[in-house]
Amino acid sequence: MALALDKQNHIKAWQVSGLSQRDYCRQHGLNAKTFGSWLRIYRNRPMNAEVPTLIPVEIKPAAPSTESLYLHGCRGHTLQLPANVSPQWLGELLKCLD
Repeated sequence: MALALDKQNHIKAWQVSGLSQRDYCRQHGLNAKTFGSWLRIYRNRPMNAEVPTLIPVEIKPAAPSTESLYLHGCRGHTLQLPANVSPQWLGELLKCLD
């Protein structure tokens, strides 16, 4: 179970405060038993565990491809198609050419 960042921040603040858990909790309006539970979770977490962070991502449409796909027929015919042609459409085309 991951511990929320605000709870981790309280634990880190308590560790550097020099206060007892009880005094820290009293000063910050926290329940001492709840704080003890947070501390147990914090101490039992894997050392490389971090709180997941959301990173903003912008999705842009792909740039049009300038490459081509060439289909060579057995009678010397060549069909040039854009390289980004839909695989489903290409499959239907090949079925029609059989």
